[in-house]
Amino acid sequence: MSTALYRRYRPETFADVIGQEHVTEPLTQALRSDRVNHAYLFSGPRGCGKTTSARILARCLNCEQGPTAEPCGECDSCVALARGGTGTVDVVEIDAASHGGVDDARDLRERAAFGPAQSRYKVYIIDEAHMVTTHGFNALLKVVEEPPEHVKFIFATTEPEKVLSTIRSRTHHYPFHLVPPQRLSAYLEQVCATEGVDVAPGVLSFVTRAGGGSVRDSMSVLDQLMSGADEAGLSYERTASLLGFTDAELLDAVVEAVANRDAASVFTEVDKVMESGHDPRRFVEDLLDRYRDLIVLSAVGERSGGLLTGVPQEAIERMRQQAASYGAGALTRCADIVSHGLAEMTGAVSYRLLLELVCARLLLPGASGEQGYAARLDRVERRLSAAQPAARPEASAPVTRSRRTPTQAAAGTAATTPQQQQTPGHQTPEQQMPEQPRENQPAAIADQPPAQQAPGGMDTDAMRRSWPEVLDKVKTIRRVTWSFVSVNTQIVDFDGHRLLLQIGTAGQAETFRKGNHAEVVRQALIEAIGVDTRVDSVVAGADGEPEPRRPRTRAQTPVEPESHPVQASAARPSTAREESAVGQDPPASASWSQSTRTKPPAWAAGTDHVPAKKEDVPAKDDDNLENSTTVGQPVIESVLGGTVISIDDDSQR
Repeated sequence: MSTALYRRYRPETFADVIGQEHVTEPLTQALRSDRVNHAYLFSGPRGCGKTTSARILARCLNCEQGPTAEPCGECDSCVALARGGTGTVDVVEIDAASHGGVDDARDLRERAAFGPAQSRYKVYIIDEAHMVTTHGFNALLKVVEEPPEHVKFIFATTEPEKVLSTIRSRTHHYPFHLVPPQRLSAYLEQVCATEGVDVAPGVLSFVTRAGGGSVRDSMSVLDQLMSGADEAGLSYERTASLLGFTDAELLDAVVEAVANRDAASVFTEVDKVMESGHDPRRFVEDLLDRYRDLIVLSAVGERSGGLLTGVPQEAIERMRQQAASYGAGALTRCADIVSHGLAEMTGAVSYRLLLELVCARLLLPGASGEQGYAARLDRVERRLSAAQPAARPEASAPVTRSRRTPTQAAAGTAATTPQQQQTPGHQTPEQQMPEQPRENQPAAIADQPPAQQAPGGMDTDAMRRSWPEVLDKVKTIRRVTWSFVSVNTQIVDFDGHRLLLQIGTAGQAETFRKGNHAEVVRQALIEAIGVDTRVDSVVAGADGEPEPRRPRTRAQTPVEPESHPVQASAARPSTAREESAVGQDPPASASWSQSTRTKPPAWAAGTDHVPAKKEDVPAKDDDNLENSTTVGQPVIESVLGGTVISIDDDSQR
């Protein structure tokens, strides 16, 4: 039968006590200078070394070479008071939990009057001193205030405020603290090396968390793990399962799903927690601890140092990515939600219900309150830093759109030269119009791919995380596009210049290209996450890149039967609605009659040929000028297939 681990490694000198230097150093100096007080009060949490330090102090006082700060360990007193020693009648330990009455105090007072049997001092160590009754303290007050020269009192308690104030005022009070995790992990690692037990990364962090900073509790947990370890040592999985901690992969899945607003994944992981037998309250504690780690990493960045003790380096890198996907405000908000949920679980009937409510609150956008505004600001700043489009060059002159003669319209040639369009202030017979917004531009202009921009910090994974938010914006812009894109597409790649969407079938891809869906998605990307990029599609399973969409020229733009004013007149009589629409902008296909819709052109007179007005004379650089002999009404009837109903000559007005 083996001795408990915490008893085998109990310190025998003040130098062996870890994490309590603020107590051991003053006591050591008092022993060296022979200024030891007659009564001490050691207070602090359980298992932090109060009783052990009291025994070491008694050993230092009764050493044959003492009083000394370093007992020899060889004399009878040192051997008797060492770990595993038989003890001595001159060092009396009293458990006040069972001997705290007034009769016990009177008995102690009477025995204190007698001198020590073997040692220099008679030392009384009163453990759990807060359990002594008021009458018991009153009975001890006189002997504690003026003890015999050979008597020393050491009170140890976890609740010093319950010790009678008159007793506290007559003692030197030394508060003990819990041992920091980093210091405790290093000590436990030395113990494992001494015991010859291999420890997997992350195991000691579980042990220190289970011990809560108490050395004795941590040693008890480690002793339990060692007793059940095989030749492979202490494994991470077995330790997490035995101590009831949540697996790191489960926490990673929940944290990343909350960052992506993926409700389905969050509640799937909650179901795994319940089905695997995890304690929901322990899971919430671990989730809160994870958000604490993410807040620290978000605040200090690469200088985390020893702030995350016992965490493997690869886990720290993964948590850095998770912290970057949240932002400081969002992390603080999530930590507060989890903390409030943990408080609500105290005495709850349905832990699963409260756990699901906590997850539902985490998925909310957080629109209200100071923390909600901070989370939103984090999202805006993250988008701005992730997507920084290159500055677009300023246009040197407005885009010029001019009327063209019927011959030019049939031949698909421009009426002005590029030099004329780009020269500011150049007077041409053609009419100039300002550039229209992109959503109102003709197909020949709207189909052109947007200008490329410099790649920002956003990659494909970041775009996938932001995709639900983009879809929400698409829904507000055009519901038809949202219905199509949300069901039939998924992100394949984003390189900073182009977003590639995968579509299930060729028919759906054709619908996507023809339905102006790409432009709606582009606009949603701009408004939702501040990224202006080209949107392309590829059929699922197709090889290679998708074919780039080629912009159509004016000659290739299809002419709808009802979009042409003369053809519409030939097909059916005008209606009141059409008459009320007189003066509106013409459609893109009617490029040769954009100057007016209030009256037919003058060249459409009742005769076979009427001299064209000055602005309708073909340009001298027209390639078809020499071969073109038909103008005016014959062009409408023979080329365009229209029928002239009436002609309003400008010369008669």
